[in-house]
Amino acid sequence: MKYLFGAVLFLSMLFTFTVAPAQVPDPTKWTYEAKKKGGSEYEIVFHLVLKEGWHIWSITPGGDGTLIPPTFTFDKNEKVQLKGTMKQSGKLISKVMEGIDGKVNMFSGKIDYIQDAVVSGPTKLTGKHEYQVCNEMMCLPPKDKDFVIEIGK
Repeated sequence: MKYLFGAVLFLSMLFTFTVAPAQVPDPTKWTYEAKKKGGSEYEIVFHLVLKEGWHIWSITPGGDGTLIPPTFTFDKNEKVQLKGTMKQSGKLISKVMEGIDGKVNMFSGKIDYIQDAVVSGPTKLTGKHEYQVCNEMMCLPPKDKDFVIEIGK
């Protein structure tokens, strides 16, 4: 009987910790745009607004290698040539956090991720981005989002 009680207790705790993050609404709001810089040069911009109390790791998160940085994957498009690497813009927070070795880098509030591109004509740029957001109590599971960005219309 005591083994049955222990098994039930263990399973209920496992269920609680597994389901709890899934019940939290996504604290992110993403919008996308293509800003014309001149000629055929554009900035592909991913705008992110986080609810208060939440942060997202930097593209270069630091720490002990366990942090999940945002990543951006673009589907092949013959009219779009990406130039350089993704940049990020916002108020960078660098600090030491309990339970993580080394200094970590993150953003809160409003963040822009910017990819330079050369575009040869009107098109739709598609792909997906993956990210993880955290607050002081927990990190939500990594999330994938598809994007579609109209360029040159």
